[in-house]
Amino acid sequence: MSISRRNFLKGSVAAGTVMTFFGKANAGAPVSESDPQAKSLGYVANATKADKAKFPKYAAGQVCSNCSLYQGKAGSTAGPCPIFAGKDVAAAGWCSAYVKKA
Repeated sequence: MSISRRNFLKGSVAAGTVMTFFGKANAGAPVSESDPQAKSLGYVANATKADKAKFPKYAAGQVCSNCSLYQGKAGSTAGPCPIFAGKDVAAAGWCSAYVKKA
């Protein structure tokens, strides 16, 4: 089976368009605290409710919006995080993957 360069490029563009559409369609879904991954990382939408006994790394003032992984815009209430691909975390949230912004 031989594919011409032209057909390959057409297919690549079509696939990229579909992936972009579905990526944007799923973006913005909030992370649920009951999600298995969220539970394992101790994610809470309100950082003050972090389980300090289970996650002693938590310190007051640590929130998603000042984490280097947070990709939301400044001042937004939620934004994307690569830890929870395709979902938004609360800017006031926290999880054990927290890394202070430099």
